[in-house]
Amino acid sequence: MKWFLLSLLAAVVHAGLRFGCETLTVQRLDPVVEPGNIPSAHLHQIVGGNAFNATVLPSVDVGERATCTTCLYSEDLSNYWTAVLYFRARNGTYKRVKQYANAPSLHDGQVAGMTIYYTQESFSSNGKQKITAFKPGFRMTVGSPTVDTRAGAESYKALRYTCLQTILTRGSETYELPKEPCPAGIMAIHHFPACWDGKNLDSPDHQSHMYNTVKGAFQPAGPCPASHPVRMPQVAYETMWNTTEFNDRDLWPEDGSQPFVWSTGDSVGYSTHADYLFGWKGDSLQRAMDSDCFFRDCGSPEKPNAVLKIQSAEEKSACKIARTVDEEIDGCKFPIRSAPLIRALT
Repeated sequence: MKWFLLSLLAAVVHAGLRFGCETLTVQRLDPVVEPGNIPSAHLHQIVGGNAFNATVLPSVDVGERATCTTCLYSEDLSNYWTAVLYFRARNGTYKRVKQYANAPSLHDGQVAGMTIYYTQESFSSNGKQKITAFKPGFRMTVGSPTVDTRAGAESYKALRYTCLQTILTRGSETYELPKEPCPAGIMAIHHFPACWDGKNLDSPDHQSHMYNTVKGAFQPAGPCPASHPVRMPQVAYETMWNTTEFNDRDLWPEDGSQPFVWSTGDSVGYSTHADYLFGWKGDSLQRAMDSDCFFRDCGSPEKPNAVLKIQSAEEKSACKIARTVDEEIDGCKFPIRSAPLIRALT
């Protein structure tokens, strides 16, 4: 019945994309916030097109430069990235948490990586306004690796966590990393702002050219203000972190404290953040936003409203880039200050 209702919903809504992207690379690189820095301050997990490197200039059209992508849609050569999650054991070791694929109905066959959304005002409306696709050179971030207070986290209303009871658990979102073992892992959720000033492809803080009216949990976004009048697609990431191998409390710190820590050094969860670098080829994203296609139907050849091209799981998995930063990323020991991939814990 649940999937029947979803099918009915898909028949009446405006355009929306949801698709899986496998991991392209895991490295300390960040061409948006730290262009040219090799290595960047902390480790990132990156998905998308193979034009990604330490110095992707704003003048570069990533959609034309890249030759492959780890995403379902072959015309999406954008890059999407977040920090990396680690487990801190009571013996002082750190181990990188593996990702796993979203539910089979959501992930389109990817092995790990992220699920990406491009929605309109909500799943059921575009707010009776045109949704304008991003332009070549566009980039933005949401959240900040320096946020260390609850008030700071709450200023980003749509960056949350879900303690997964099953792979399909939704709701019960928190600003902090879950404090109890999660039966099906932790889902990190990042919703980007969708109101553009109509002028700037970037800004010094990588956020001011956008205005956030997003409420989170895929609720209908508020209207765009006069300062940022252009409604763009609502971009969101879901990353499934497989924390289940660490659910044994005997592995946790002796004081029972929450054992997971971002590669920023944050063990509370307030520093969660994400970066976006637009790279759809030609007018492919605008075509999708102007259509009435919904989720996978947007690229299914057998569907009359298909406007995008999909690629096989083998083609996605074959897209990789060389390592620029050669360092151990799967785990490390104290003293943490000597570890190159995680900022000092204080």
